[in-house]
Amino acid sequence: MFSASSKPSPRALPADVAGFANGGVDDDNRDDARDCKPLTLEEVRRWRARHPAPSVWRVVAWQVALTVLAAGLAGVGVWAGVGGTSLVASVAYGGLCVVLPSAAMAWGMTSSALARWLQRVAPGVARASLSGWLWWEGVKVLLTLAMLGSAPHWIPDLSWLGLVAGLVVVLKSYWLAWMVRPTARGRG
Repeated sequence: MFSASSKPSPRALPADVAGFANGGVDDDNRDDARDCKPLTLEEVRRWRARHPAPSVWRVVAWQVALTVLAAGLAGVGVWAGVGGTSLVASVAYGGLCVVLPSAAMAWGMTSSALARWLQRVAPGVARASLSGWLWWEGVKVLLTLAMLGSAPHWIPDLSWLGLVAGLVVVLKSYWLAWMVRPTARGRG
């Protein structure tokens, strides 16, 4: 290997190793790293005021809106003679298979006794947040599977295609809620 005195310059090393020789910063980005300065506490407060954290309840609201829209479109199809009322119920139930578990998870992550306890015991601890998220994600998946499994019991003449269509349409609300965000406050 190399001794401390005979260490070659980073330019003599292969390109994929050169960045590690400089502590992960290559020569081209060194000036950019020097120009970057940490924010002051006041700058952080102003940035957070202009960029509020997204709410999980916005996603649930989009899911409800898309469930109503999908069931409404299925209702228009029934009116036009494409399907029966079981199609509307199947599409609506497919949407509810997403909305109800997501609402349970949103409540669990924001308002439940477990969430309040984790905020009190370990505020800002990523491991506690992750464990709470994993718990409620498991509850959400199990509730979704239970609802899908019990669909034939609740909807007579269930249309599986309608149920899956409602489920897929409402699942797309995650992208929609992410893309249609409120504009940041304080921009001129």
